Amino acid sequence: MITDWQRFAKDHPRAVNATVVLAVFALSVVGSEWSSSKPSGERVEWWPAALLEGVACAALWWRRSHPRTVVSVTAACVNTGTLAGYLITPLLLGPVMIALYWLAIRTSRATARIGLFGVSALVVPTAVLADHYDHPLFFRTVGPVFWLLVPVAWGTTARLRGAYLEAVHARAEHAERTRDEEARHRVAEERMRIARDLHDVVAHHLALANALAGTAAHLARSHPDQTRRILGDLADTTSSALRELKATVGLLRQANDPDASLEPSPGLGRLSELTAAFASTGLDVAVAVEGEARPLAPSVDLTAFRIVQEALTNVTKHAAVKEARVLVSYSKDKVRITIDDDGSKAPAPPAPGSGFGVIGMRERASSVGGRLQTYRRPEGGFTVATELPLHP
Repeated sequence: MITDWQRFAKDHPRAVNATVVLAVFALSVVGSEWSSSKPSGERVEWWPAALLEGVACAALWWRRSHPRTVVSVTAACVNTGTLAGYLITPLLLGPVMIALYWLAIRTSRATARIGLFGVSALVVPTAVLADHYDHPLFFRTVGPVFWLLVPVAWGTTARLRGAYLEAVHARAEHAERTRDEEARHRVAEERMRIARDLHDVVAHHLALANALAGTAAHLARSHPDQTRRILGDLADTTSSALRELKATVGLLRQANDPDASLEPSPGLGRLSELTAAFASTGLDVAVAVEGEARPLAPSVDLTAFRIVQEALTNVTKHAAVKEARVLVSYSKDKVRITIDDDGSKAPAPPAPGSGFGVIGMRERASSVGGRLQTYRRPEGGFTVATELPLHP
């Protein structure tokens, strides 16, 4: 029912406004009849009150657009009625109370207070000094101030509540926009992460497969036994590549997909498998650990493994060396990994399409709060050094 009334008031504002004005006028005239008796029983004429209340109620039509002017007009009418001998009652104060209410809603708190003090300073002294009928002092002083204070407090509360709801609505809209932006940002980050994984997997295994295939072709006639062993390693390498590609692409599946891979992500614990794979291509990798090994967060563990994998893959593709070194140093809250080789002083020409490996390693390190440095040593060789937090 309240909703229907609110809808009607929104659709027919003029009709509601006219109804309010007429209702206030009727109540004000009735109030003037109750407050116009002299101590002797003689009554004051009714028509001055009706005329003044009519002017005050007519001014209420513009209470929303011109609240200050309406307060001034209604206060002047009430003050004139007080001079005519009418006792100030809530019914007689109806127009100015409504005007003060809308003044509190439409303007600031300071303006509402000024309006309240101004009307009180105008009406109360007149009620005290111009009363010739011995009306009670309470009704001439405390009563008017109280009834003028009520609409101001009510209007201020309504204005603050409206401002609060507007602020809540604005915050909700901002949160919705932020949530959408965060979702898009996370999607972009996930795409970048999957792209890095695909790059690392494809580059690593294709480099190994290429090296194994070249070695097998070179030894096919002179060393057939070694050729069969290398071809077996090549099959293992391609199978491993397929498994890792399936696991990486499986991240794009739905969460409830029964075919999703449950194999854990690789980490530093699988460095021995990684170095063994490179050994089959002719690259011997020496792994050394300094400090007490500490557990790493899964994201850091995967990042460390991928950086080592990519660095050794680059050694296989771009450096004409047979040995490489991996040093893992643990500290209290960080792990430092250094991969280097003893290649020539002159940099090897990059292969077509290369150049994203170092960028991917640096992005991986930054994604977990770490950093990565790459540099060519003056005495020859290339070094990749990364420092990662144990828990990002």
